[in-house]
Amino acid sequence: MSTTENAIASADAHSAHNYHPLPVVVATAEGAWMTDVEGRRYLDMLAGYSALNFGHGNRRLIDAAKAQLERVTLTSRAFHHDRFADFCTQLAELCGMEMVLPMNTGAEAVETAVKTARKWGYRVKGVPDGMAKIIVASDNFHGRTTTVISFSTDHEARADFGPYTPGFEIVPYGDLTALRAAMTENTVAVLLEPIQGEAGVLVPPSGYLPGVRELTRERNVLFIADEIQSGLGRTGKTFACEHEGVVPDMYVLGKALGGGVVPVSAVVSSAAVLGVYRPGEHGSTFGGNPLACAVALEVIAMLRTGEFQQRARELGDHLHQELGLLVGGGAVETVRGRGLWAGVDIAPGHGTGREISEKLMDRRVLVKDTHGSTIRIAPPLVISKEDLDWGLEQLREVLRG
Repeated sequence: MSTTENAIASADAHSAHNYHPLPVVVATAEGAWMTDVEGRRYLDMLAGYSALNFGHGNRRLIDAAKAQLERVTLTSRAFHHDRFADFCTQLAELCGMEMVLPMNTGAEAVETAVKTARKWGYRVKGVPDGMAKIIVASDNFHGRTTTVISFSTDHEARADFGPYTPGFEIVPYGDLTALRAAMTENTVAVLLEPIQGEAGVLVPPSGYLPGVRELTRERNVLFIADEIQSGLGRTGKTFACEHEGVVPDMYVLGKALGGGVVPVSAVVSSAAVLGVYRPGEHGSTFGGNPLACAVALEVIAMLRTGEFQQRARELGDHLHQELGLLVGGGAVETVRGRGLWAGVDIAPGHGTGREISEKLMDRRVLVKDTHGSTIRIAPPLVISKEDLDWGLEQLREVLRG
């Protein structure tokens, strides 16, 4: 067997089969390119589901991590450390908020948002104990913990993991009428992705997010925006909510916040919301650790320049213009997205999303399928226009058959 085949066979033998990765074994990476164990180079058009917005091995982020590795990596929250205050202050400023509650993974941050909304509902809104309700959207993806999958409509994510956590109501994404009807005096929050990533990069109808903001404000309900994939530059603005002039009550952040170096996530909100916590009520050993804060501080500094947002906006316009030309040719049914983020629906008879992804892999381009017939395109924001065009040409060649 080849080196690649050996590595995959060993992984299959000794790891749980909870993923079905493409048959490529990455050994090194830089910028928008990855190299496998046999020296073949691939253009990364997925960027770790937006965790690698700033590319592989970004020098600023690697240097920040190395410098911190020589100082201190972990204290736990039993003690203060000298990067924590700056991280919380600067992330709050970037978000236009007041307080930060740091965690590690996106799923942890969503769990934290759920707990925060419930606690706020009981202590501030006055919801009777145990009666808090959170409204979510169908086809959502917020993580894979037992609580989060309890409000998923994805059968694969839910099957065989019950009993499920109560306290959630699911309404159709983009439907303000259904959202309004679902609200009661016990509703404490509406939790939404401004753009649904795992569902196929679904952009809600124009006016939907402002409508959600108006409804939640009227009913004294928290609007929680899960910007784990859509935030931090991916769509051409710092946050996807900004495209419609919306400021939620709470941001849930992750993925790109760690720069593809370490897992970093956070809930960012007002003092009135996050101020409900008292010592001992919630926490994480690694949440807000020195290494994570050092890397995230560099991410925040990079975003403050606006360079990456502008790059995503300009290259994103080009991406969507080129992808739009594929619609109507028989192979592509629809294209959706915003910035350097797109979902491409492959027409029946031209291959599944997985088959198209494998054919692109053979042409040294890496994307990922979702929901059977859709491929997602989300390259690092540092990709050059030339490399982007080359990747798109490979897609055109694959679709030509």
